[in-house]
Amino acid sequence: MTPPQRPDISQEVVMHDVEHTSPTPDLASRPLGVLVGYDGSDQAMKALVYAARAARRADCPLTVATAFTVPASAQPNLGSLAAATSETQQREAIAKALLQEALGHLADFDGQVLTRLEVGDAAGAMVRLSSQARLAVVGARGRGGFVGRLLGSVSSALPAHAHCPTVVVPRDYDIGEGEARFAPVESEAPVVVGVDRSERSEIALQIAALAAAARQTTLHMLVVMPPPENWGGWYASLMPGTDVIEQERKELEKEVAADAAAVSAQHDGLPVTSEVLVSDAASELIARSGRAQLTVVGTRGHGRMASALLGSVSRTLLMHAEGPVLVVPDLDPVRNAVNPRHPR
Repeated sequence: MTPPQRPDISQEVVMHDVEHTSPTPDLASRPLGVLVGYDGSDQAMKALVYAARAARRADCPLTVATAFTVPASAQPNLGSLAAATSETQQREAIAKALLQEALGHLADFDGQVLTRLEVGDAAGAMVRLSSQARLAVVGARGRGGFVGRLLGSVSSALPAHAHCPTVVVPRDYDIGEGEARFAPVESEAPVVVGVDRSERSEIALQIAALAAAARQTTLHMLVVMPPPENWGGWYASLMPGTDVIEQERKELEKEVAADAAAVSAQHDGLPVTSEVLVSDAASELIARSGRAQLTVVGTRGHGRMASALLGSVSRTLLMHAEGPVLVVPDLDPVRNAVNPRHPR
């Protein structure tokens, strides 16, 4: 297939600084499709390939974005204003060159490619654009100007504040070579989702189920009960002891197995397995991330797998995961058509 003509950067790049439309109701209808941040680094290249594969799998546009800041003039005089204007033009030219570079890498990609040149902070730009994307993708670490240091600016701010699910691509992600690099990865490895049976967790579960169905693979639900040394309010009414913990685990295991059966039925017989452990949630998810096609978590949880907003489980997983991690924000299940089993 002949690759579609790529946009002329000088004409097609859309400049944004203030105006951004509000989120559209359904993720699948959002016009930017799969959004990826690019800064020319090796990590950005890995994110670019992952995003292209995701866009091809979803049959939607791929949007490549970069950003530059406008320097503040040191003093309010014509000389400093002229210098600031010249520096702004240089930064804009560099950013446009990065987008052109990204398009060069995508020469063998046969899908629709859009570009966005943003004025302002890179993290804020990606968050704003995410309101019009169905999925956002970033590398774990970049040059600092765009993707930022490891979980520094974009790769931590975006999962925490995005208006769509965000994938953080690990440093050792395999991007392959040639035209075949953009083909979606075929693997029997499962999609793993960390759940705590909360309402927020339900959204992550549904997004994970859709991801597993698209990959034609198994969805594995992982529930982790905190170990005795982390007992809190959840265990306050229980007598301490191994037998009590194991009894609770077995009861929860039955409940989660029923949840798995319901998710399977809801998604046309999708293979769904489940597991309930007494352990540390982040450690268990990290251990499975290298054997999973995708590891899915919410931005925050409570109860049996507690996590502050990217403060505990999600943040630790992003820092140490051996595979791609999908972080799902607190989306409205009705507005975003993820079809929860327990509507609000």
